[in-house]
Amino acid sequence: MTSRLGYALGFLICLGLLGFALYLQHVEHQEPCPLCILQRVAFTAMMVVFAVAALHGPARRGAIAYSSVIFIIAGLGATVAGRQVWLQMLPANLVPACGPGLDYMLERFPLSQALQKIFAGSGECAEAGWRFLGLTIAGWSLVWLVALALFALYVAWRARPHRASIYRD
Repeated sequence: MTSRLGYALGFLICLGLLGFALYLQHVEHQEPCPLCILQRVAFTAMMVVFAVAALHGPARRGAIAYSSVIFIIAGLGATVAGRQVWLQMLPANLVPACGPGLDYMLERFPLSQALQKIFAGSGECAEAGWRFLGLTIAGWSLVWLVALALFALYVAWRARPHRASIYRD
């Protein structure tokens, strides 16, 4: 598989996952909490990097750079998803109280304070309404973020070497 094809596949997977998130929100009425929105930001950022990398079609060094960026973004997203999965597993009496929405926090608080409140989680982040094969939306998000991070590393590993390294004097 060429790096171009691999990155295009990563782009399509992210696009499909974001499309499914919008379906769950607008058709199934599963409103996203602040942590869900941050996970969407991670998928969107990965999708953009996958798209740029697919258009570029880099050789090994470029593929390593693109895949490293995707891996870091996926790691940040997985941290957020892991936090939400943890919140969803808490007993009801330990779940934090519901807080204000993401828009309100970003408008009223400095970014650092808003991010602290978001990562603390709230009751709405602990809700686990939709499930598939026993996993919640956050659980599936965590699975896909890890899978895409590993896939990006695989694409970089399989990328063709630079032309200069093919020819020897």
